[in-house]
Amino acid sequence: MSWDKVPIDLSNIRVSGGEADSKDKRLLSYREAIREATYLALKRDARVFVFGEGVDDPGGVFGTTINLHKEFGGKRVFDTPLCENGLTGFAIGASLGGLKPILVHMRTDFMLLTMDQLINHAAKWKYMSGNKVSVSMVVRAIIGGGWGSAAQHSQPIQSLFTHVPGLKVVMPATAYDAKGLLLASINDNSPVIFIEHRWLYDQREAVPEEAYLVPLGKGVIKKEGKDLTIIASSFMVVLAMEAAEVLAKEGIDIEIIDLRTIKPLDYDLMLKSVKKTHRALILDFGYKFCGISSEISSFLMEKAFTDLKSPVVRLTLPDTPTPCSYVLEKAYYPNVEQIILQIKKLIK
Repeated sequence: MSWDKVPIDLSNIRVSGGEADSKDKRLLSYREAIREATYLALKRDARVFVFGEGVDDPGGVFGTTINLHKEFGGKRVFDTPLCENGLTGFAIGASLGGLKPILVHMRTDFMLLTMDQLINHAAKWKYMSGNKVSVSMVVRAIIGGGWGSAAQHSQPIQSLFTHVPGLKVVMPATAYDAKGLLLASINDNSPVIFIEHRWLYDQREAVPEEAYLVPLGKGVIKKEGKDLTIIASSFMVVLAMEAAEVLAKEGIDIEIIDLRTIKPLDYDLMLKSVKKTHRALILDFGYKFCGISSEISSFLMEKAFTDLKSPVVRLTLPDTPTPCSYVLEKAYYPNVEQIILQIKKLIK
């Protein structure tokens, strides 16, 4: 069955606030949701194929591609040599030929070797051809610390891709969104950078068994509140929820936006929320200088300046390479206590 004939209507998509409906009791982890989305895409559309370093290993890229090569064969799920730039060019060519490749990277750091192909070719073909051809491909990559991955294997460089017209960048924070956003990314006619945080892989929640799409560029309010808006994506959403739970006991009511997609951004949702709460804290698992938080902060100051009761505040990673030491890592990454402190300063 061709993907275009899959009975999914985007206009009537069942998103349920970014979570499964109450009738969905089946629990899946974030990693299982990504695997299931990939399985469904491979099963429903012969044009889809998956390739990258380690996709057919026993571990299956943190469990996200495990045994798919056994179910669909080595022509549709296959390991590759260490040649990221060449592999990206291969994916672009396959897409131009009508296929739907999913290229998997173990780390975003490795994507630095693909920038020529991504920026000069994948992102430009639709524009340069006058919309006659499109590059429908997904590039999966992983961020997050741990294991002492250090400066060359845990760089949060997602904002580099958002700067480029023609690329879309997705950062799901939940298992439900991971499945729906990956299927939507595969179904999209633009190249999509799909970024996963390794600390999310074991997060579990209810996920429907059937295929469904979560629209790209649409954020979701994970928690409604009136005192301050937290704008976050990926693992920062988890920290925000934990912080809001603590602050609720002190009578501070936080609203939390999960962006889900950082290119394009859901500007309308952010603006509506900040106009209601009059305060904003931006959480970004990336660098502050020229990062996603910079774009959001600038937008809010331009469009909601008269509605703000305090300056927009950003909490990001320090502007330094990732340390290797576990002790330094603990100090390097933002935590719930830092979020709570920033919120109390803003409220007071």
